[in-house]
Amino acid sequence: MSKEKTTEEEITRFAAQTKKLRDEIQKVIVGQGEIIDGVLMCMLSGGHVLLEGVPGLGKTLLVRTLATALQLDFSRIQFTPDLQPKDIIGGVQIGQSADGERRFFEPGPIFSHVVLADEVNRATPRTQSALLEAMAERSVTVGRKTHVLEHPFFVLATQNPLEQDGTYPLPEAQLDRFHFKLNVEFPSLDELDEIMTRTISGVSVQAEAVMKREEVLELRKLARKVAITPSIQRFALRILQGTHPSTPNAIDLVKQYVREGASPRGGQAILSTAKIHALMRGEPVVAVQDILACTLPALRHRILLNFEGEAEGIKTNDVIQAIIKATKRV
Repeated sequence: MSKEKTTEEEITRFAAQTKKLRDEIQKVIVGQGEIIDGVLMCMLSGGHVLLEGVPGLGKTLLVRTLATALQLDFSRIQFTPDLQPKDIIGGVQIGQSADGERRFFEPGPIFSHVVLADEVNRATPRTQSALLEAMAERSVTVGRKTHVLEHPFFVLATQNPLEQDGTYPLPEAQLDRFHFKLNVEFPSLDELDEIMTRTISGVSVQAEAVMKREEVLELRKLARKVAITPSIQRFALRILQGTHPSTPNAIDLVKQYVREGASPRGGQAILSTAKIHALMRGEPVVAVQDILACTLPALRHRILLNFEGEAEGIKTNDVIQAIIKATKRV
């Protein structure tokens, strides 16, 4: 069998499997198609997601449903001001373990495939930092020993954009660990109607398992094979470079209102998720439309506005759109 034919079969299988997974999630989650696609793109590219939205929009239900459909271990961590790092990563216990050891490591809830960090900005910076190593290195260090997390490892964190009392804004280093920041919007009237019909009827809809851990890892491997032409990659990187006010080609909006642009991780997030977006469309090569679909969620949390930008109410989404418009596609 030729390599070209095998590749076509793999692409078809990838698109079919991701569609089946998406459909299964939407049996439980009403609407939110872009959010579901964004979560799947990050999960299959090996990244993490920050979900921002007011309470009651189904963020927690989405994460639980994803874990169920993928047959993956799931844990939920409710972040509160009194939460300690050991409550997340675990710690050394003194006692008698199953194998007879007196001192043994008791894993925390971070040792799961899918981890929901609920209201992550309610914990202190010290506790938030417990996630940094796990998200970047897929490992946890306790004392002098490093414990490797099992793949796939996927963190979905939620935060409420309105309530600021008793919260601790995520530091830039932590925000940069998230591939995407997805804004969960309020449902449309039709979606609200469907949500009410489902919830007040008392009929519970549950997702079924449609994929296994091994299949998730296979899809991740396939995604790395997707081709990106030099011109498409340079287009994405020119957008990334355009977020920095000190670069020669920075537009006036960036020079006036942006304090710091996106890091190279932003470019990695765009390109890796664009590969997934192309495969979900059934295409073997990344196109401009794939880059554009991933740019906003990959960069919106990585651009820091200056005082004037904050005072004027400038939105990072508007800044990114202006950069895209000014960036040559050849």
